[in-house]
Amino acid sequence: MSSDGEHHGERHGQRHEEQHTGGRRTEAYGSGVRVQLHHRVPDLGALELLLAVARHGSLGAAAREVGITQPAASSRIRSMERQLGVALVDRSPRGSRLTDAGALVTDWARRIVEAAEAFDAGAQALRGRRDSRLRVAASMTIAEYLLPGWLIALRAERPDTAVSLQAGNSAVVAERLLASEADVGFVEGLAVPDGLDGVVVAHDRLVIVAAPSHPWARRRGPLDPAELAATPLVLRERGSGTRQVLDAALSGHGGLARPLLELASTTAVKAAAVSGAGPAVLSELAIAEELASRRLVAIPVAGVELRRDLRAVWPTGHRPTGPARDLLSLTRARPAG
Repeated sequence: MSSDGEHHGERHGQRHEEQHTGGRRTEAYGSGVRVQLHHRVPDLGALELLLAVARHGSLGAAAREVGITQPAASSRIRSMERQLGVALVDRSPRGSRLTDAGALVTDWARRIVEAAEAFDAGAQALRGRRDSRLRVAASMTIAEYLLPGWLIALRAERPDTAVSLQAGNSAVVAERLLASEADVGFVEGLAVPDGLDGVVVAHDRLVIVAAPSHPWARRRGPLDPAELAATPLVLRERGSGTRQVLDAALSGHGGLARPLLELASTTAVKAAAVSGAGPAVLSELAIAEELASRRLVAIPVAGVELRRDLRAVWPTGHRPTGPARDLLSLTRARPAG
C-alpha cells in the first residue's frame, strides 16, 4: 500500500504544478523550477535577422534582407540581447560586427533555422499529401444533379486532386462526416444535422408528379394537402432530405400515409413514377427532362411549402481546408435552384 506522500505527490523529476512568476509561465519539477522553452529562446525571425547581420556585416543590409526597417532591426537585436543576457553585436560607423558571444549564438541559430526549414518542408509535404485527395459525401439529389458540374469545375482548378464521391441519404452523409470518412458533405434536409456546421449553397423545391395516365394528371385544380397526405406515394426512404421535408410539410394534415413504395434513390423513385406505379415526390432538379417530354406531369398542391435549402456541411469547428474549401467556394459561385 502506498504512503500518504506517494499518494499526494509525484516522483522527483515529474511536473506536479504550474506557477506564474513575473509574467512568465513556469513549471515546477521536483526540486527546481523550469521556465518554458519559448520564454528563453529567441523567435525564428530574430534568429534569421542575426544570421543576416553575420552575412552582411551591416544591420541596415540585414534589415533590408528580412524586410524590416533598420530601427526595427536594432530594436529586435537589443531585445534578443536582453533575453539572452549577453551582447551579440558591436555597432560602429564602419558597420556591425558580431561579438564572440554573438558568433557562438549565430552558430546555434543556424542549426535552429535549418531545423525549422526542414520542419516546414515536412509540413508542406503533409499538406501536399492531404491536398492530393478529396472525399465527398452527398445526398442523392445533390450527388446526381449538382455535384458533377461542381467537380468538373474543381478539376479545372486542381487537376492533381483525386476525388471520391460517396452517395447516400442525408443521415448517412452526417454519419460519414462524424466518422471522419469524408472531408465535406452535402445534405438536403430541413436543418444542419447534429454535430455539424454548414452553409446554404443552393435552393430546391419538391414537386408532386404522376404519369399522364394517373387521375391526378387530369385535375383542374390543385390537390388538397389532406388528400396528398392520405394517398400512398412512391417515396424516398426515411433519413433522406426529401422525406424529412415532406414529413414536416404534411405533419399538420394527418401525416404521410404508408408509402406505396419506399426506394433508396431519386432515379428509382422517378422510374417508378414514369412506369405508372403511383404519384411520387421528387426534386425539381431531377424531373426537368421528364416534365418537358410529358413522361411525368407536375401536380400542384395548395397550402404546402415544399421548398428546401441545400447545404454544404462539415464537423463542427473543422471548417473545410484545401480542396474541400475550394469545392465549397465553387458551389457558392454556381448556385442552383
